[in-house]
Amino acid sequence: QLQLVESGGGLVQPGGSLRLSCAASGRTFSITSMGWFRQAPGKEREFLSAISWSDDSTYYAVSVKGRFTISRVNAKNMMYLQMNSLKPEDTAVYYCAALPPLVKVVTTTTGWDSWGQGTQVTVSS
Repeated sequence: QLQLVESGGGLVQPGGSLRLSCAASGRTFSITSMGWFRQAPGKEREFLSAISWSDDSTYYAVSVKGRFTISRVNAKNMMYLQMNSLKPEDTAVYYCAALPPLVKVVTTTTGWDSWGQGTQVTVSS
């Protein structure tokens, strides 16, 4: 089983930046792709970004492309999301997730079978 723990959320002013971290433990050898999602109150969970664990492939939702950057450090089993130019509409609970081995990245929640507990990001003045 794979365990995921997010950290780095908090309160930030519009235009500010935050870096989220996701620590993976357990069956880390099975990781092939990981990603970030968010869920705002009353809304469905939304795909933000994903990264391959074996090459340089990255994926971004249109809503965050150019503002958010995903990265990873395989040796530490860590994934990050650098978020710049934050807007009030970025306020949500942010989750990291992992796909089952060898499953291709999908930009919905379908198929992602490991999830962290989430970290709150609030963008407000």
